[in-house]
Amino acid sequence: MNDNPLLNSTDLPQYSRIRPEHIQPAVKQVLAETRKGIEGLLPPGEEVSYDSFIVPLNEIEERMNRVWAPVEHLNAVVNSEALRKEYNACIPLLIAWNNERGQHKGLYAAVNAIATSDDFPTLPVARRRAIELELRDFKLAGVHLDEATQERLKTLRQELGLLSTKFTENVLDSTNKWELIITAPEDLDGVPESIVTASRERAIKDGHGDACWKVTLEEPSYVPMITYCRNRDIRRELYEAYVTRATKDEFDNTEIIENILRLRKEEARLLGYRNYAELSLARKMVHSVNDVKAFLYDLVERSRAEAQREFDELSRFAASRLGLEKLEAWDVNFAAEELKRHRFHFSDEDVKPYFPENRVLQGLFEIVHRLYGLDVHESRADYWHPDVRFFEIRDADGTIRGRFFLDLYARPNKRSGAWMSEVLHRMRRNGEMQIPAANLVCNFAPPSGGKPALFTHREVVTLFHEFGHGLHHLLTKIDELHVSGMNGVPWDAIELPSQFFENWAWSPESLSLFARHYETNAPMPIDLLRQLVDSRYFNSALAMVRQLEFGLMDFLLHADYDPDGDQTAQDIIDKVREETTVIPVPPFNRFQNSFLHIFGGGYAAGYYSYKWAEVLAADAFERFREEGIFNPNTGQAFLTEILEKGGSEEPMILFERFRGRKPSIEPLLRQCGILEPVATGNSGLTPT
Repeated sequence: MNDNPLLNSTDLPQYSRIRPEHIQPAVKQVLAETRKGIEGLLPPGEEVSYDSFIVPLNEIEERMNRVWAPVEHLNAVVNSEALRKEYNACIPLLIAWNNERGQHKGLYAAVNAIATSDDFPTLPVARRRAIELELRDFKLAGVHLDEATQERLKTLRQELGLLSTKFTENVLDSTNKWELIITAPEDLDGVPESIVTASRERAIKDGHGDACWKVTLEEPSYVPMITYCRNRDIRRELYEAYVTRATKDEFDNTEIIENILRLRKEEARLLGYRNYAELSLARKMVHSVNDVKAFLYDLVERSRAEAQREFDELSRFAASRLGLEKLEAWDVNFAAEELKRHRFHFSDEDVKPYFPENRVLQGLFEIVHRLYGLDVHESRADYWHPDVRFFEIRDADGTIRGRFFLDLYARPNKRSGAWMSEVLHRMRRNGEMQIPAANLVCNFAPPSGGKPALFTHREVVTLFHEFGHGLHHLLTKIDELHVSGMNGVPWDAIELPSQFFENWAWSPESLSLFARHYETNAPMPIDLLRQLVDSRYFNSALAMVRQLEFGLMDFLLHADYDPDGDQTAQDIIDKVREETTVIPVPPFNRFQNSFLHIFGGGYAAGYYSYKWAEVLAADAFERFREEGIFNPNTGQAFLTEILEKGGSEEPMILFERFRGRKPSIEPLLRQCGILEPVATGNSGLTPT
C-alpha cells in the first residue's frame, strides 16, 4: 500500500492521515496518470463506443476526484497555513488540466464520433444525455477556437481560479481575525444564557480569562448577538464588522471583485457571448438573460409593497415598544425578534430546548423512512475532527444506497455557512458499483454548559436544506458519472431538492415526530408548536426582497456591468438596492466583499437559482399538501422522478412528470404569505 493516503485505493478518504505534504505529490502523480490513461484510450484509426471509451474514461477521471475532493474539503473545514499553501500550489495545476481536457481535440473527436454514430439513438437516455452535455462543455471550453484564443482562455481561467481562492481566503481570514472582548456583564443584557456561557468558555479557551466574554463573527456567535443584545452600540459594532469583512488592509476584496468581473466578461466574449450572464445560462434551465430579469423583477413587484408594509409595522413597534425612533440595519434583527415574541409569544430561545441534536437527527431520519422507505444508521469511518459523525442510508433489504459525514459545529479555521460536498459519485468502477458518499457541513453552536447541542429552528431548517442536497446526490440510481446524482443537473435546478425538503421542518405533522425537550423528552406544547408554524410567514416579504436583492446584484453585475464603462460595480449594487430593499442600507455596507456564493463559489450569475428552484420546490410540496405529507406513494414518485434520476434528463421534464403539469408560481406566493393575485403572461417561469 502506498504511504500517501490520497493515493491508497481505500473505500473512503483517510481524512485523519492526510497531511499537507501528501497533497502535491498525489495531485501531480494522478494528473500524470490521467493524461497517460486518456492517451491510451485514443489509439489512432480505431472506432470508439460508449463502453470502450466513455466507461474507462469515467474511471480514469473519478481517480482525480478521489484525490482532490478530500483535499478541497479539508481546506474548508480544518484550514491551516500549511494546508492552504499546498492547496493553492495545486490550483494552477488543476485549472491547467481542466483547460487542457476541455480543449483536447482527440477527446472531443471521440465523443463527437459516438454522438454521430448509428448506435447513438439506441443508447439509454442517461448515456445520450451524458454525451450531449460533454459536447456542450467542450464548446464552452473553447475546443473550436483558434490556438491563440485558446491560450488566452487558459490564462484567464488560471487567473480567475487564483482570484476566487484568494477571495475566499480573505473572507475566512478577516472573519477569524475579528473579535470583541466584553468585560461588562450589562453589555450582554438580553443575550440568552446559552450564548453567554459559550462566549465565556470561548474567552477562557483563548486565554482571555474567566472575567470576560469573547464575541466573534462566526454565525453561532454573531447571529444571536445581533438578534438579542440590547446594547445598541454593540449591535452596530457587530453589524459594521460583519458587512465590512474583507474590505480592509491585506484582506480587501474590492480590487479582486473588479478583476473577477473583468476577466469573466472577457472569457464570455472570447466564447461568443455578450456577457458572463449569457455564458452562465448556457448550463442552466433558463437560457435567456431577459427571462431571468423578468422573473426576478416580477417577484420584486409582487413582494415589495408587502415588504414595505412589514418594515413600517416593525418600525412602529420599535418606536413605541423599544424606544428606537429610527430603525437602522443593525436594529432589524433585534426588533424583529421582539415583535415576533410579542405577536407569537415565543422566541427562538424558547424552542431551542425542543431541538437537541440527536432528537432532530432521529426525526430527520424518520421522515426519510416514511417518505422513501429508507433507513439511516450511524456507523464508523475515518474523520477529520472528533465532532464529525458518519451515517449510512440503506434500502429496506439492507442494501447501502449512500453514506455521509456530518460536521455540525462552528470552529476556528472552518469556512462559514452550510453546504453539501460530494465525496464519491455513484458509478461502475472496476466492474463494481461505487457507493456515493457526501459531506454535510453546518456551523451550529456546539454543546456547552453541560447541555447537548440545542438548535434554533432556523438551524433545523438549514440542516434539512443541506440534507435535501445530500439526498439528491446519494439516492441517485444513475450509473453514468456525468449525470449521476447532481452531476449534469442545471445549476438553477440544484436547489429544488434542498428547498423542497425544508418543508418538513415546518410541518406540524413532521415537527411532532422530534420536537421534544432535551431534559424531559416532553413534546413541544401544542400552542408553542402552532405558534412556531404560524411564524413561518412572519416578515416573509422582507426575506423575499433580501434574496431578490442578492439575486439581482449578482445577475446585473454579470449581465450589465461594463468594467471599462462609466458605471462602477457599486453603482450597480446601489441601483439594485434602490429597486428592491425597504430596509435602509448604510453607506459603509460592502456585503459584496464577502459574497462567497458568486465570487468564491459556483453561483456566479446564478444566485437567482434559489428563487427559481423555490418556485419548483413550493409547487412540488403542494402535491404533498394535497395527497398527505407522508403519503408513501407521493414520496416514491418524488424519489423516482426527481432524486433518483440525477442529471439524466432535463429537470423541467422530470418536474412535469412528477407534478403532471408545468410549475406555477402561486404555491410559492402562498407559502410566503404574499397574497397578491398572480399576473397573467410569461414572467420567465417556464421559458422556451
